[in-house]
Amino acid sequence: MAVAAKPLPQTIAPNAENRYEVTASDLPLSCPMPGMQLWNSHPRVYLPIEKTGWAKCPYCSAEFTLR
Repeated sequence: MAVAAKPLPQTIAPNAENRYEVTASDLPLSCPMPGMQLWNSHPRVYLPIEKTGWAKCPYCSAEFTLR
């Protein structure tokens, strides 16, 4: 008896863009973000964005702006 395979969730390629807009629902902010593929990226780092509305990843230089 074969079991039907579940479709894999769509993931975002990490480090594919240099700038990302995020919202309060994305907090706490990490790079790579939870929806990004992790196998070919850097270690997850949490970025403090709440006070200034802007953060930059020390690994890949991605910039995040809080809307």
